[in-house]
Amino acid sequence: MIGIEGAVIGFGLLLILLLIGLHIAVALFSVAVLGAWVFFGDAMFRPFGTMMWGTLNNFLLVAIPLFVFMGEVLVRGGVTERMYRALSDWLRPLPGGLLHTNIIASTVFAAISGSSVATAATIGTVAFPTFRKQNYSERWVAGTVASGATLGILIPPSINLIIYGAITNTSIGALFMAGIVPGLILAALFMGVIAVWSTLDPKIAGPRGKLAPWSERRKRLPDLLPPLIIFIVVMGSIYGGWATPTEAAGVGVVIAMALVAGYRRLNWTMLKEAMLSTVTTTAMTLLILVAAFYMNFILGVLGVPRVVSEYVATLNVEPLVMLLILVCLYLILGCFLDALAMMIATIPIVWPIMEQLGYSPVWFGIFLVMMCELALITPPVGMNLYIVQSVRGRGHVGTVIVGVLPFLMCILALVALLGIFPGLILG
Repeated sequence: MIGIEGAVIGFGLLLILLLIGLHIAVALFSVAVLGAWVFFGDAMFRPFGTMMWGTLNNFLLVAIPLFVFMGEVLVRGGVTERMYRALSDWLRPLPGGLLHTNIIASTVFAAISGSSVATAATIGTVAFPTFRKQNYSERWVAGTVASGATLGILIPPSINLIIYGAITNTSIGALFMAGIVPGLILAALFMGVIAVWSTLDPKIAGPRGKLAPWSERRKRLPDLLPPLIIFIVVMGSIYGGWATPTEAAGVGVVIAMALVAGYRRLNWTMLKEAMLSTVTTTAMTLLILVAAFYMNFILGVLGVPRVVSEYVATLNVEPLVMLLILVCLYLILGCFLDALAMMIATIPIVWPIMEQLGYSPVWFGIFLVMMCELALITPPVGMNLYIVQSVRGRGHVGTVIVGVLPFLMCILALVALLGIFPGLILG
């Protein structure tokens, strides 16, 4: 069995490999192979094929490509753009005007895509041309798009929650249910910041403008229904016990294609592009998952989780103190690691500790995903920052970084709130 020093060395090596730019799957697999070879020789290489098959031969994981494909179809079919235009008609008169549209649109799209990166790219593509015509502060526009997109990995269906549930053997349905309330609270906090700041400094928003004529608003109102229908059918079928998450995702794909067909946007070219993007995203995700399971297997054989848990037990640390330590740790890691890399690399070590301290796997899953949200908008490697800057197409990424700071504080405030009132997650 490996000692605590060996565990620290292994984790440090993993971080170094990630920091020098290795793909997360390569880094995870390299550390696992090195550990297996040093302690067992080539004996632990032989189960890899069987383990890879066992990992991927999981009906639950089929939900990942289905949810990704559903989001791709909705984006390429124009459903998201129609939704954004309809929301802008109703939110324009609020303090902050159309900035609220970015948050609400991100919240709605998060509920049908499960991806933060997809949300940032989609909402940003629609938002920037509109806001430039209205003379809004580009810093705030970029900040709301990048921050609002973080809801994509919290509000169900979330790909990150599916991966967490697969690694920790936690109910995906329970995780999805637990993510709804924190996601809505976070969206409300974002909108509150916009309203307060724009009241104090009206220059950040363009003129509020007048509401569109009632006839025009009523004409666009049906464009808000497709995302709502998909969310109700997908999540309702899961919580009602009528379908597994994978089956519900399949139903969502069928509905999405029917809606796009109704808009006369369904064609072979669009489907080909959506399928290629889905294959790329899914292959990358599952490769990471296979490497993570192999590393977890090696760590388990070496006894690392038990050693770390026993070491923490000797420290006699209070649960809230450990939670604060983890917040600081994830804030630091988020400055250097991708959100998914950070999550998968730390689960084998951190989760046994939190389990021993009495934390629910569902509560910890939501906490971990919120820490990943911070990593998505934390410089210098926050993925959303660069996605938004790429869509923005001008200026410096520093503008986006400054824009997300008020919203980063909102996420930290919600983490504190969930630590004090865990019932917001567990019900």
